[in-house]
Amino acid sequence: ALSPQPESEVFEITDFTTASEWERFISKIEEVLNDWKLIGISSGKPLEKGIFTTGTWEEKSDEISFADFKFSVTHHYLVQEPSDKDGKEELGEDALPLPMQDLLCMNNDFPPRAHCLVRWYGLREFVVIAPAVNNDAVVSESKCNLLLSSISIALGNTGCQVPLFVQIHHKWRRMYVGECQGPGVRTDFEMVHLRKVPSQYTHLSGLLDIFKTKIGCPLTPLPPVSMAIRLTFVLQDWQQYFWPQQPPDIDALVGGEVGGLEFGKLPFGACEDPISELHLATTWPHLAEGIIVDNDVYSDLDPLQAPQWSVRVRKADNPQCLLGDFLTEFFKLCRRKESTDEILGRSAFDEEGREVADITHALSKLTEPAPVPIPKLSVTNMVHSAKKKIRKHRGVDESPLNNDVLNTILLFLFPDAADKLADVFENRASTSAGNNPPPESEDYNLFSQFKSAPSDSLTYKLALCLCMINFYHGGVKGVAHLWQEFVLEMRYRWENNYLIPGLANGSPDLRCCLLHQKLQMLNCCIERKKARDEGKRGSMSDRSPGGASGDGAKGGDHSGDNPDKEKEFGKSWDSWSDSEEEFFECLSDTEDLKGNGQENGKKGAKESINLKPEGRLHPHGKLMLLHPGEPLYVPITQEPAPMTEDLLEEQSEVLAKLGTSAEGAHLRARMQSACLLSDMESFKAANPGCCLEDFVRWYSPRDYIEEEVIDEKGNKVIRGELSARMKIPSNMWVEAWETAKPVPARRQKRLFDDTREAEKVLHYLAVQKPADLARHLLPCIIHAAVLKVKEEEAVEDISSVKKIIKQIISHSSKVLRFPSPEDKKLEEIIAQIMSVEAIIARARSLKAKFGVEKCENEEEKGDLQRFVNSLLEQPEVSVVGAGRGPAGSIIHKLFVNAQRVPAVPPLEEELRRSGSQEERRQGVQSEFPPPTGREVILRTSVPRPAPYSKALPQRMYSVLTREDFRLAGAFSADTTFF
Repeated sequence: ALSPQPESEVFEITDFTTASEWERFISKIEEVLNDWKLIGISSGKPLEKGIFTTGTWEEKSDEISFADFKFSVTHHYLVQEPSDKDGKEELGEDALPLPMQDLLCMNNDFPPRAHCLVRWYGLREFVVIAPAVNNDAVVSESKCNLLLSSISIALGNTGCQVPLFVQIHHKWRRMYVGECQGPGVRTDFEMVHLRKVPSQYTHLSGLLDIFKTKIGCPLTPLPPVSMAIRLTFVLQDWQQYFWPQQPPDIDALVGGEVGGLEFGKLPFGACEDPISELHLATTWPHLAEGIIVDNDVYSDLDPLQAPQWSVRVRKADNPQCLLGDFLTEFFKLCRRKESTDEILGRSAFDEEGREVADITHALSKLTEPAPVPIPKLSVTNMVHSAKKKIRKHRGVDESPLNNDVLNTILLFLFPDAADKLADVFENRASTSAGNNPPPESEDYNLFSQFKSAPSDSLTYKLALCLCMINFYHGGVKGVAHLWQEFVLEMRYRWENNYLIPGLANGSPDLRCCLLHQKLQMLNCCIERKKARDEGKRGSMSDRSPGGASGDGAKGGDHSGDNPDKEKEFGKSWDSWSDSEEEFFECLSDTEDLKGNGQENGKKGAKESINLKPEGRLHPHGKLMLLHPGEPLYVPITQEPAPMTEDLLEEQSEVLAKLGTSAEGAHLRARMQSACLLSDMESFKAANPGCCLEDFVRWYSPRDYIEEEVIDEKGNKVIRGELSARMKIPSNMWVEAWETAKPVPARRQKRLFDDTREAEKVLHYLAVQKPADLARHLLPCIIHAAVLKVKEEEAVEDISSVKKIIKQIISHSSKVLRFPSPEDKKLEEIIAQIMSVEAIIARARSLKAKFGVEKCENEEEKGDLQRFVNSLLEQPEVSVVGAGRGPAGSIIHKLFVNAQRVPAVPPLEEELRRSGSQEERRQGVQSEFPPPTGREVILRTSVPRPAPYSKALPQRMYSVLTREDFRLAGAFSADTTFF
């Protein structure tokens, strides 16, 4: 056996195959190119005109590193329809790689929006390798060369024909070097970037010299160079157009009209010009060398003569817009934490400074017996007395809203308060504000989609007023103050039977926001109480004496006619129970019940016929009672209790919690049949001696089945009987009928305890914080903002805005339909509304500048309008007829007027002189300012490096602005014959 080798020898083997960092870097580049399938021949159709702007650009990225220096690799490409596979064969062996063909293509010069390399080289796809970390940069020359050679090797190894670029120097300089390889050909992409421009490069002849030198073509008569030139002029001061919209004048508000802001409407429009600059690009797309002279003494390039004009506008960054500001500020309220009391000072209404735990006491003070007879006490008097009390606690001037503003707002919300007399209150309670969409229009019905409130309702107006106060009159303090006054007004109306204006009659509309439902609920309570008080006044004579005194007490309980009653009835509202003997029900009623009903139950139905019928509404058509054969009377019944959505939810929770036990089922039936029982009692009272069948025939005719039968005598008679559902033993109807006593509606226990419900609502309103209010009312504000935007758009007619408004509406109806939507979603809606406002403001600004309204000729006016609309929607718009068309001549005038600047300050005079060479060369110095940007593209196809090499594309792009000068060249060479 061979002896084992000594171990030491192992360490002497040198492995030359381990890859260096550099080689690893190259293989990583190759890997990425492979993954993205960028290797092999590139194929595609010639580029269509304008495809760089209309097409879709995409990019994908990856990360690679050289040692520990990270680079990002990004592939930018124009998405193209897949070309036919046969195309490849036609290309033949010696076809140039696609990127080289693109260098000469003239269809997409100066694209308005594109990656800088697209603009400089006209490429449809390329890969960029750049330092991954923003502040990293490849600055040293040796590193740049190392990267370039890495690219070169990777391209050679993979056969990739897509150009590869490396970003060098600091990011802001946008410096790239790159290479593209094809079979036997190579293009080098080079760049020069200077701060100061050498004077020989400011004109065409200088640039042509550089280009020719750089190509260094061996042929003596050089093939012609084709040129594309673009001069860009910037118009910054629209001197003759000061921005037309002044912010509203707040002090004029009390007169009802505000500068541009109607009271109770949202403002609209930008406070500053939303268009900051107009850029005019004048282009000569195809010039052959020698046709045009442009050197240091003379230039043929007159913008007015340019064959193509295109315009873009620079929008001001987030111009301040009124509607947007209103919405944003109001939305900020939603995040406030303070309660109304904390904001206004705790015991604003409590003179002894005790805690205001008992609302009724604190508020009854506001309505202490007044020297004025009650009906004449107007809202404003009320408010003033309340304010005097507030002022005792705060310094006189601390009250957030001044009287005039407050009174204006209260009169706007309660137009009926202007009339001192109660009867006028009644007639006007139902009138609503003017100019609103008609109830059947889709705009009017937005409230049900947004769960806000109709646009002519009190809730909607209140939202607008709070929004305005929040913006102009003391922010959250003003909001708290107005809300406090509003709640006082609600209590005052409840206590004095004045209906609240601007609310639809009937029970709460569940399509509206909860606050609106609560106000409608309060109105229901006021209506019931008013009807009851009037009914009692009318029927004093036929009641028992006890009833009369009880009634008197009810009438005067808080109104101040009878102050000593308050001590008896002024218990805090939590302690009013729902028992038989509620304080308003008065003993007399329960005695009546005892005297009338309970005994009859015992005596049986025979004697009940002796009862006097009570509470009849009218006879029911042809129906007769089955047994006594008297006409059947429809009774006066109690209306079912109106409910707001939170009460409905509460009730359904209670019903659900009762469970499925027999007891639970019984309770549930009782809760649900309170209304049925009440109607049965009214029916028994109106129709003495009736039976269940009679009731069913009136109440639920489908449950009484009639059929023709032939009796013993052979006559056809109609016999009726209860439906099967009604005959189920111990069914709810039968049970209810047996327990029902003949009691007319006015003597029954109220189904709807309006006093209790009203106090609940008033308490609910009193404890709302400004933030809760803002949340309740935000849907109304968004609703108002959408209506405002729609109204403003209708004037301008911008199709893109119509689309966005539709999106806003569908977005909002999804978000607002649910309770407590997320802030982020609400912010999105507000941002969408703001963007629409800005677009409309821009449209107005451009319309004013292009004098669309002043244009006499209808056809031209239409053209201008379309021109303005496309300026809003497209990055760059070409001007029909260049400098001679209707839009062109207006733009020309704008520039001429901007040039006529009064006295030039001396410093600028200096700069003028330095630029005078430019102006001397342009014979049109007064018409246009010196161009802000000069771009030139030079192209030719020549053999390089030897006369017998293949003719290949050469291209140089130059851009000259005030800040810098850049040359970007792509020079191709033959790598086979050189």
